[in-house]
Amino acid sequence: MVKVALLVRLVAKPGKEEEVAAFLSSALPLAQAEAATIVWFALRISKNEFGIFDAFPDDSGRKAHLNGPIAAALMSKAGALLAEPPKIEQVDLLAVKLAK
Repeated sequence: MVKVALLVRLVAKPGKEEEVAAFLSSALPLAQAEAATIVWFALRISKNEFGIFDAFPDDSGRKAHLNGPIAAALMSKAGALLAEPPKIEQVDLLAVKLAK
């Protein structure tokens, strides 16, 4: 069962929008390799605003993800690509529907 998630908002620096989009797209294989990452979405909200939504069965899976390769890569590139620090919110899921 999926119980917890992360909601991350990213604002690209002017002129870095496509680099942020490419970075997020390239992170998919890393997310696929994480057993506790049940769902992972990278999204574009506007020209310069992006997001990540991912969900986990429990807090240990969420913590593993926060300490994993995607978070490390994002933080290493944040200064060059982002206009502000990533806004990372830990959320509890109240209801979930996953297709089988």
